[in-house]
Amino acid sequence: MKKILLSVATCLLITSLFAQDNPTTPPKKKPAIDLSNRAKDHFMIQLGSYGWSGKPDSIKTKGLSHSLNFYFLYDFPFKSNPHFSAAIGAGIGSDQLYFDKTYVGIKDVTSKLRFINQADTNHFKKTKLVTTYLEAPIELRYAFDPEHNGKSLKIAIGAKVGTLLNAHTRSKDLVTKSGTSITPYVAKESSKRFFNGNRLVLTARVGWGHFSLFYNYQVGVLFKNATAADVHPRSIGLTISGL
Repeated sequence: MKKILLSVATCLLITSLFAQDNPTTPPKKKPAIDLSNRAKDHFMIQLGSYGWSGKPDSIKTKGLSHSLNFYFLYDFPFKSNPHFSAAIGAGIGSDQLYFDKTYVGIKDVTSKLRFINQADTNHFKKTKLVTTYLEAPIELRYAFDPEHNGKSLKIAIGAKVGTLLNAHTRSKDLVTKSGTSITPYVAKESSKRFFNGNRLVLTARVGWGHFSLFYNYQVGVLFKNATAADVHPRSIGLTISGL
């Protein structure tokens, strides 16, 4: 029994000596993230390639169809985790789709919007359809280095709701089917009656600092029910933000 007690005491003594030689130090607390110098308001510009998902082959397009968007957003960092923030704002979104030897009957008194192939007759050399929306975007953002937002990898997902302000076609330079000029003039027609008045667009962005790539996809169809093909506008391109 004495030998057992002596052994236990020896073990306790050795453990105590090692504990004194290697004292346990409490873990250091991470310094609080300082966002006092981080801008909360941001102007965002987007320029991207634009197209219609679900577009039938009978509608001929060409050229550099594009989207151009301008937004002003206000950023709200999460107090529980400053890496995350929510942003909300307002702005203007504009889409331009170019057609190839096609008449777009935006102002025709018909039940359906007509896209007429004019490759075998006189036609306009250039025709584009322009839609402009007043929009309210909202984003959930994550910054890997929120203290240095302008030098950080960032991702964002969100949505934007919009109301249609204007829809018009702009056609330029009437030519023969062989391309010979007939009359150099511009024809513009405006009408919203074939278009849905509101839209919901899902958005995603990933980038570094003030530059990012974006992808936008409209959930609902562009045109009113049974007036044209069920197409979903989409765009992909470059965002400049944080200005």
